[in-house]
Amino acid sequence: MYGGDLGRPKPGRKTMHTNTIKTLIMTLIIGTTALAGCLENEDASSNDSNLESLVVAFSIKDDYTNVDENPQRFADYLGQALNMDVSLYPIDSEGAAMQALRFGNADIAFMDGGAAWVGWQQYGLDALAADQKSDGRTYYSAHAVVLKDSEIAQAHLDDDPTTDPFSLMAGKTSCHTGWLKSAGMLLPMGFLIGNGYANVIGDANDVESLRSTITNFFNEDASIPDSGTPYYSYSGAVKCLSEGVGDVAFVKDSTIASYCGNEDASINEAWCLPESDYILLPSYGNAPSHPVMYNPDTSDATTMALVQDVLVDMANTEDGQSILENVLNTPAISATTAAEHLSSYGNLIEDVPGISAYYDTKFSINDSIEPTISNIRIAFEMKDDYENPAENPQVLADFIAEQTGVTVTLYPVASEGAIIEALRFGNADIAFMDGGAAWVGWKEYGLAAMAADLKSDGRTHYDAHAVVLNGSDIANAYLDNDSSTDPFAMMEGKTSCHTGWLKSAGMLLPMGHLISQGYAPVVGPQDDIESLRDTITSFFNENASIPESGTPYSSYSGAVKCLTEGVGDVAFAKDSTVASYCGNEDASDNADWCLPESEYILLPSYGSAPSHPVMYNPATLDVQTRTAILNALLALNNEMYVEDYPMQGQNYTGCYSMVSHQVDSTSPQEACGDQILSNVLNTGGLVEVNSQEHLGSYSNLISAIPGISSYFDSKYEIAE
Repeated sequence: MYGGDLGRPKPGRKTMHTNTIKTLIMTLIIGTTALAGCLENEDASSNDSNLESLVVAFSIKDDYTNVDENPQRFADYLGQALNMDVSLYPIDSEGAAMQALRFGNADIAFMDGGAAWVGWQQYGLDALAADQKSDGRTYYSAHAVVLKDSEIAQAHLDDDPTTDPFSLMAGKTSCHTGWLKSAGMLLPMGFLIGNGYANVIGDANDVESLRSTITNFFNEDASIPDSGTPYYSYSGAVKCLSEGVGDVAFVKDSTIASYCGNEDASINEAWCLPESDYILLPSYGNAPSHPVMYNPDTSDATTMALVQDVLVDMANTEDGQSILENVLNTPAISATTAAEHLSSYGNLIEDVPGISAYYDTKFSINDSIEPTISNIRIAFEMKDDYENPAENPQVLADFIAEQTGVTVTLYPVASEGAIIEALRFGNADIAFMDGGAAWVGWKEYGLAAMAADLKSDGRTHYDAHAVVLNGSDIANAYLDNDSSTDPFAMMEGKTSCHTGWLKSAGMLLPMGHLISQGYAPVVGPQDDIESLRDTITSFFNENASIPESGTPYSSYSGAVKCLTEGVGDVAFAKDSTVASYCGNEDASDNADWCLPESEYILLPSYGSAPSHPVMYNPATLDVQTRTAILNALLALNNEMYVEDYPMQGQNYTGCYSMVSHQVDSTSPQEACGDQILSNVLNTGGLVEVNSQEHLGSYSNLISAIPGISSYFDSKYEIAE
């Protein structure tokens, strides 16, 4: 199931054509029309409008070499159709058009998608019509394009709801059409951010944070070309993909067909691959054409309805067709509203960091909009009483409150399942979860990861391995540098040592690998977790060690002990297990059953088990709030409690900030960032992650386990 709701289109905005720019900033019409759509109605003078004149904001040249392009033709046409005086209000920018409508200096205006969205969201402007593209639509769809043999394409084409092509974009190289281009950047990044695939890196109110957000989610080689460079524009983005520079290109629906799908192949670009080599992923949004905007607070509704009718009818008259073609650069105009025309676009770009402030600056709008950050609720399993106040999660809530400037409260939960439900239904905003619960929340309920805690070695995961004894046929198959000898295939029929029933590194991850790679076919119903036991004994043998808790061969140490004592032939553990129990410098610290560390051979890891992620629900937590939370969580890493710390000739005791290089000697020790990490979250630090990066490897393996989703639903008591 894709992380976003792809069945619900979220449109975007069109790129401006050179010859459209001169006309789109203009404001259109208002007037009163007698018989709407009838230019030659003899009763036009009997219109019901309460206005006697109409003012259209329009970008006007000093001189028109071609008189057919003069917007005065448009004003005259409207005046005749509406039986009122129609005049042009000269403007020189989108911002000026917006301000003209805001303050009642003009009645209508054609605007581009970005300006129209700002006007709608910030100033209550509405749309009454929109121009059509050459194919009759009032939008184009934005798509990600990949090559057909890529893993992203396969995830899209495999009809498997657990493989999400958008998640797989994490870490890949992206090809954008340019900085802040609609289909090439704003729409795809709005989708990826809004649906929890990518986290905003930096200030949520600064559009420059988008650059670091892109390179963090994709990688440092992301192509964000300048105008005039080889990979700029729609054609450049697909060229970037075609030449192997990038793994995914962001373009509009017609791009591939336009450049690489012509019947006459000689017309195609030289860099084109066969058209069938390109795969368009499902569209995540549409870019709107230029709407005709007005201000409901200063306009008469009856007049606006009449203007709408006249605009729509222009394509039915000879003069109207000429004006549409030469002045407005469109074949026709369709009736619409701001909600209908701009919602899809707005749903995406509103999640781009700093986009409102960027547009305010771009359109020279003076007043600023303060972001609204909601009350932050943290789902947390709490004790009735804390003998050690440093362990009370309230200190975490207080820290985040200080960082964000808003109220932060704790939402008590008693289980991982309760955490999932709290996030699902909007009762909590964030939560720390274990890997299994996080996977269920991600795959089944659209939750997303924003951060994860670090293990003692600074990683956000541990690797799962199969361990065998040096000299065994499995070890020899691994060490012989012969690709035809497969150590995993040689496990068939051997005796396996697991850490316990349904343990991650000891069972779920290795069996997920063996099942998904075709070594061990599932024995029994695919939707029953008990089939896993039969699958294990069928692939290995009936003596497979699946110990109960507390028995000699349970846990990581027990699995390696099972291998060491010759009970089994292969043990499943995590990467540090052998070193922890049998690799200490002082041999007396090793377990008494250990062999020399060199006797144990770790086969290549087949997957990773994630640390505890911080999860949230993209459907209920807005981007600004979650970015503020992420920044607050990461700020924990920047504080360290010191005692008698020498600085500037004095010794200080208190909370040292690695950002300001100051020591806070007044706040209690437990309120310092490193103390909260250690005492409340039991970690040395937090780092930013996304769901695919943190849970993807784990997901790929455990998804193959029969009945795993039902098992987790039952374990976490999740009710549908």
